[in-house]
Amino acid sequence: MTEQINQDGVLHVTDSRTGRSYDLPIRDGAIRALDLRQIKVSGEDFGLLSYDPAFLNTASCKSSITFIDGERGILRYRGYPIEELARRASFLDVAYLLLHGELPGKEESQAWASEIAHHTYVHENVKKFIDGFHHDAHPMGILVSTVAALSTFYPEAKNVSDAARQREQVIRLIAKMPTLAAFAYRHAMGLPYAYPDAELSYAGNFLNMMWKMTEPRYQPDPVLEHALDVLLTLHADHEQNCSTSAMRVVGSSQVDPYSAAAAAAAALYGPLHGGANEQVLRMLSQIGSVENVPAYIERVKRGELRMMGFGHRVYKNFDPRATIIKEVADEVFQVTGRNPMLDVALELERVALADDYFISHKLYPNVDFYSGIIYQAMGFPVTMFPVLFAIGRMPGWLAQWQEGSADPEQKISRPRQIYVGQGLRHLDGPSS
Repeated sequence: MTEQINQDGVLHVTDSRTGRSYDLPIRDGAIRALDLRQIKVSGEDFGLLSYDPAFLNTASCKSSITFIDGERGILRYRGYPIEELARRASFLDVAYLLLHGELPGKEESQAWASEIAHHTYVHENVKKFIDGFHHDAHPMGILVSTVAALSTFYPEAKNVSDAARQREQVIRLIAKMPTLAAFAYRHAMGLPYAYPDAELSYAGNFLNMMWKMTEPRYQPDPVLEHALDVLLTLHADHEQNCSTSAMRVVGSSQVDPYSAAAAAAAALYGPLHGGANEQVLRMLSQIGSVENVPAYIERVKRGELRMMGFGHRVYKNFDPRATIIKEVADEVFQVTGRNPMLDVALELERVALADDYFISHKLYPNVDFYSGIIYQAMGFPVTMFPVLFAIGRMPGWLAQWQEGSADPEQKISRPRQIYVGQGLRHLDGPSS
């Protein structure tokens, strides 16, 4: 915990209701919520609770996976800055890092990539399952359902305490996510499924399954392949966000990881989470041109509209991932041509970052602001944006699931509530 103030101490609390005082131990900058239970008005009192809607200031676990300092714009995986990993490590090596704690050596990296490639195929019955969806079903809805269905193909996954079985499911989920995602897309488009190519990289194979048509072998553009790999890395983990919390909470029941991952993907499906970059594109389309940016900014300041892709629950000065994405955008547009929405986005960012309103409210571009523009330029429809997010986030979900399942302090999740309903009532009239 070298990045945080780690001064052990005591919080001295005096209850104004009773006049009694309590000393609550401080560890790692936190007090234990259960220590509040001793603060009571009477012996029959349940004890004091903390009330924290949306968990704005509640730590649900201890984790050694991802470190974030929102005030300084820092994001690290296992201690490594996201900037270094995005520029110098592959997505699969980052996945290995999240799961194992260290980056793989050259031989380990090759063996890991080969093992993932070996498990990219899915059971043929999975295709039949996908075929049962209507042609216009949302790809993310298909993905959520199909990930959950995988638990029926691997009943041994229920042995979550078995380390060997656990590792098998981790590899399968990382390997099969691009396949399921591409199949969901091609089903929606009415196209035949394209099978995995083990000779391609993780990102290259996904592009192959998305876009291959009649050519004997698909060769991905190396720039787009690299760009996708970087984008997946940027999404690989982000501490205890909504979907990761869902993975941990559902996993705490000791359910199989496919079911827990489906719950995480369902959380990611929401427009406030994995669908945020789609909302950015809609906003840019609504603005239409650079000339309309000032008027839109003024409407945002008046509270009439929201600035999508700006601000973040954690980052208060800048999102380090957004800086990297701007670099990727330049590379992608050299291949695909300039997305006309980019000019609107750049002008929106320029005007907003020079405006006292946005500066005082600490509203800066986040990872969603440019990712949607890049995905669109690469040919992905907006319905695939949360699906791409889910592919990238799967290693993080699994690393968090593994860590939670091995943590002796973690029990099945069961938050408390503050009851604000009716008191005791009785039915009128005689009983029948």
